[in-house]
Amino acid sequence: MLKFATISLLTLATATPALAETVDSERGDDIVVTASGVEQPRDEVGQAITIIDADTIARRQSVDVVDLLATTPGVRFNRSGSTGSVASISLRGAETTQTLVLIDGVKVNDPSGIGDGYDFGHLLTGNIDRIEVLRGSNSVVHGSQAIGGVVSLMTATPAEGFAADASAEYGYSDTLNAKADVSGTAGRISGGIGGAYFRTDGISSAAVGTEKDGYKNFAGNARLKVAFSDALSLDLRGYYINADLDYDSFFGAPADSADVAKLDQYVGYAGLNLGLFDGNFTSRAAVTWMRGERDYYFVRGTAPDYGYSGSNLRFEYQGVVTPVQQAKLIFGYEHERPDYDFFGFGSTDSQKADIDSVYALGIVQPVTGLSLSGGVRHDDHSQFGGATTFGANANYSPNAGATNFRLSYGEGFKAPSLYQLYDAFSGNAALRPERSKSYDIGVDQSLAEGRALISLTAFLRNTDDQINYDNATFIYGNIDRTRAKGIEATLALKPVDALNVTASYSYIDARDRSGRPAFDGKRLPRRAEHAVSLSADYDWSFGLSTGATLTMVGDSFDDFANNVPLDGYALAGIRASFPVSGHFEITGRVDNLFDADYATAFNYGTYGRAVYGGVRARF
Repeated sequence: MLKFATISLLTLATATPALAETVDSERGDDIVVTASGVEQPRDEVGQAITIIDADTIARRQSVDVVDLLATTPGVRFNRSGSTGSVASISLRGAETTQTLVLIDGVKVNDPSGIGDGYDFGHLLTGNIDRIEVLRGSNSVVHGSQAIGGVVSLMTATPAEGFAADASAEYGYSDTLNAKADVSGTAGRISGGIGGAYFRTDGISSAAVGTEKDGYKNFAGNARLKVAFSDALSLDLRGYYINADLDYDSFFGAPADSADVAKLDQYVGYAGLNLGLFDGNFTSRAAVTWMRGERDYYFVRGTAPDYGYSGSNLRFEYQGVVTPVQQAKLIFGYEHERPDYDFFGFGSTDSQKADIDSVYALGIVQPVTGLSLSGGVRHDDHSQFGGATTFGANANYSPNAGATNFRLSYGEGFKAPSLYQLYDAFSGNAALRPERSKSYDIGVDQSLAEGRALISLTAFLRNTDDQINYDNATFIYGNIDRTRAKGIEATLALKPVDALNVTASYSYIDARDRSGRPAFDGKRLPRRAEHAVSLSADYDWSFGLSTGATLTMVGDSFDDFANNVPLDGYALAGIRASFPVSGHFEITGRVDNLFDADYATAFNYGTYGRAVYGGVRARF
């Protein structure tokens, strides 16, 4: 059992924490998008945002996006067994359904899910080039779902000229992981295409099982941008996932089963960008579309026994007016139409809704070093009516960015899912949206001419009208209230050019405040109070790169009544890469180095020690 004292000692040993993943950020890593929906310098933003850049993704050699996110402060995750099994992310103790997920700017939360959540289990790192994690409510910019925060994933932008890379890796449990992509620019046209394939025999998803649950995943992505002139351009993006998973479905005692799940996920974006008056007025009009199709089989090779499909068609308009260099007005209109279909067990169901939204956000720098942002949004839902949200934040630097003081206030809301509204057995058409208020205060400090960066953030979030299944009425109701508070701290060090060290610690006190005797005051499930991550990478003079990551997570509970404990755990991993020519390198890693026995969800299996090796090529 992992005790707080152990975590505290490690925290002190690794010094005090920070915001950036690396000290010497790659070009573009001082620019963020999730705070306002447009590109902003990091020192204009009062919210807590972590960037996981392409270099970090390549160095870590992680396969699952959730494994990268798990080293980010304020993030807690759980996975129900083998790679590909259901995996969920909680930001600052919020519900996993209260995380908004974007892929290349497209909202991909599943309208066919019980709570419109996003399953990270099928999201692997093969196509992903950059991740932004915004922590804190931000519905002014992003609308429904952004109560805990936003996870925005981006594929690579096309290279200047021509570029290609490929990699392949093999290891534990007959696992093969391969990817390739090409991109380039010719005149006013740029584009790229990539594909990634993953296959494994896996492990038993039931903790006591012996039958391995295999998994296959193919992901493809494509981009095309055509600049008709300096002012007008067309932007097309696409993303696709096809997955096939063996999993264990059990009621009561865990056991092996022959269940199979298959997924197809489609993501599309088509946008026109127009800049007028020397770029002082820009417009973006876009149509986005996502669709997820999930079929479930009790036995492989038979017809699907039941299934879900959900889609969301959106129209977006965004205008940005810059009357003077020190002021910017962002405004927009959105219309979305989520729908879902279900079949199985002798019945079918189809539902849909319409949501219209308008928003405006102002950003001003009234004096040198001070940036202020504030905005309002109104969403009109065809079922429950309207929801209005506000947000404001400030960033002040008295010394040209060496020190940044941050303040933010954000409101969030989450529309009831179509399932919660309309399910024939448990739906409740009178549901109201979930609402939250989030407060942040933080400071970022750069030291030693940029070789050290320290960041500390304190936060508080109150959520009302949270939707849960009511055992008294047997339907969904706005019966919960929750509170989450805590601190996040990170440190990035580069004492010499060859060494990068990052460390993070977060404390999250997330509790039920519903007033229901069985749950009031109890810790929310699967949300450990304490978590620490330490990662170090060193580039040797003869070309070898080595690194290690240590993640420690405290105790938690698997249920709302806090009767089923989940012991804390510590995971260590090591990695290395070595160039064999100007274009090729050999890679290798060991996950769960000390073969820790742990669980992120009760009765579900996790990987023991696993070794992998591979090769990369870049041109």
